Amino acid sequence: MKRILLLTGLSMVATSAIANCPPVTVADAQGVGAGAYPQQYELSEFQSLASCELAFSENPDIASLNGKIRGNPDLPPLAERLPEEPLVVAPYDEIGQYGGSLRALSNATEAGTSDFLSTRHVNLVRYSDDLETIVPNVAKSWEWNDDFTELTFSLRKGHKWSDGAPFTAEDVKFWYDHLALDSNVIEKPKDYVLIGGERMTVDVVDPQTVRFNLPAPKPGLLAHFATSFAQGFQPKHFLGQFHPDVNPEADAMAQAAGFENGYALIKAYWGNSDWTDTPSPLLNSPDKVADLPADVYPTLESHITVGETTEGRRYVANPYFFMVDTQGNQLPYISEQDEQYINDAQVRLLKLVNGEVEYKTQSLQLSDVPLLLENQEKGDYTIDIRPKIAMHAFSFNVTSEDPEKRKVFGDLRFRKAMSIAINRDDLNEVAYFGQGQPQQYIGFSPAPGFVDEKWKSYAIEYDLDQAKSLLDEVGLKDTNGDGFRELPNGDNLVINMQFATQGIAGQVVELVGQYWSEAGIQTTVKEITPDEYRSAQSSNALDVGMWEKGQPLGIVLGNNELWVAPFENYFAHRVGMLWGEYFESDGAKGVEPPDYVKQLKDDIDAFQSTPVGTPESDELGARLVQNMVENLLFIGTAMTPDPIYHRNALKNVVEFKTASYEYYRTFPYRAQQWSLSE
Repeated sequence: MKRILLLTGLSMVATSAIANCPPVTVADAQGVGAGAYPQQYELSEFQSLASCELAFSENPDIASLNGKIRGNPDLPPLAERLPEEPLVVAPYDEIGQYGGSLRALSNATEAGTSDFLSTRHVNLVRYSDDLETIVPNVAKSWEWNDDFTELTFSLRKGHKWSDGAPFTAEDVKFWYDHLALDSNVIEKPKDYVLIGGERMTVDVVDPQTVRFNLPAPKPGLLAHFATSFAQGFQPKHFLGQFHPDVNPEADAMAQAAGFENGYALIKAYWGNSDWTDTPSPLLNSPDKVADLPADVYPTLESHITVGETTEGRRYVANPYFFMVDTQGNQLPYISEQDEQYINDAQVRLLKLVNGEVEYKTQSLQLSDVPLLLENQEKGDYTIDIRPKIAMHAFSFNVTSEDPEKRKVFGDLRFRKAMSIAINRDDLNEVAYFGQGQPQQYIGFSPAPGFVDEKWKSYAIEYDLDQAKSLLDEVGLKDTNGDGFRELPNGDNLVINMQFATQGIAGQVVELVGQYWSEAGIQTTVKEITPDEYRSAQSSNALDVGMWEKGQPLGIVLGNNELWVAPFENYFAHRVGMLWGEYFESDGAKGVEPPDYVKQLKDDIDAFQSTPVGTPESDELGARLVQNMVENLLFIGTAMTPDPIYHRNALKNVVEFKTASYEYYRTFPYRAQQWSLSE
């Protein structure tokens, strides 16, 4: 196929004058038919539908931006940087303008950052913005065998990492074999890389074809890659040089750079988890950066880190990014990204009101909406109120280190009393401005067809008298006349409610604490940072967990974390930490969980391997819901909307279907085609 490259006479605006194809957008298809997948095309598909030959152009500042990426060579021509068949995407409203810097706010290093991470994120596949259709992304295509035990991905020939090295199937196999399953890197494999606890194998069929071989069916594996921050590939040419199983000289190379061994150097770059937000050597090893081949490891994302401090990070456009628009302009349009860390919620709000940020939704709560709406016109920004997938939920520490609290928190009568002591109608009116729908936490959101409607309203009816009666039955009585109940052994009972605004609104916590006090349970409320909250949760030190929680069916099919103790990961809402330790150690450590918790674990494994919609699948799903809800491990509040903020100067922003983390924030909405008009 002949390819044309025009690189002369470029202006800062990418216009139709530099290509002979129509400027197709989602808003105006220019008479060009839809491709196999919504809002995007493979190159040959687009040229056939548009009856044209696409010419390619680049950001006129790309050489300067590349110069900020330490370790990157001088740029070859664009024709040598794009894949042979780049992914052609239709912008939502207009062909974008090159340049500018996207300003964003996060809470701190690894805290409140997923919203911003998602703006440059890529994975093998993704969900389209209908949140129903999985579409190609890094992978050009995929194919399952008949029984969902082989998943084969076809990659793009000529695709390159941000340093110009080829991206191939070897990078997928390297990630799986030498990072995800190497206990020297990640101590315990994540659920999604296993099938019912058993490992997969990964075959390199050829440089552009990679196959996952599953020991049992797991159709949800594809949905995992479409939604997760965890990318199914890493640069073997770069990280592999420090891996002792890949390079015999790895330890010597690492020691020459001042690290103990190759694994230590891998962790300096990649961390010891699959979380893409791990601080780089620029922050963790600034004294050693000069001895390293690059500041950060190469990426396939739209932007790459070029600066990192305790105050924020700086990114520049990836000069080898694999997407182009329908005029052949290499994406991203926005040249740089600037992330600032501010942990104070009120200071963040002030910056939003003043229009000092281009986009924000994470850590914004419904309680912030009145102030944001009041200043919308003055700040020249837009606020969209969109439904959420997760709800604010509470959980009592059923494996508390305090033996007396463990007895009480582990008593289902106590958990039911605390659920019906919450006045959800009042909570909805005061904290959620009447915009919520009171509901119990059921594990799935939205509810699949196999969910009996009764579970949504289980133990949510406000009944203070019954709550008090149940607490009496547990043995929690006010024996000293101070108005608050003591533990059955006579010790004071004070429930410490430590929360982070990243996970729940302070007003919600204060109201729930007040409701529980009215039932005779003394509470204290204290705001802490997300890192402090997560550390306390991981150390089994919280009395009560408070964070958003909920997942759609598609994600549950690929990830069992919500159903296996401790029921989530480090960054989310967990409970029963010692139950989780018991499972992880095969019973050698921790606390043995009750039978229903063991049943949840068995049922989710079976559920993930059973075709959706079959009677067997529906029976398993219904039992999962019943066991989760009847035992009230997580106490729900209401399904509510949340605000999404963007400056009006940010173009090609579409109305999100949800304000949620579950499909990985902006990933379905293609932030790479955002542009700035000023």
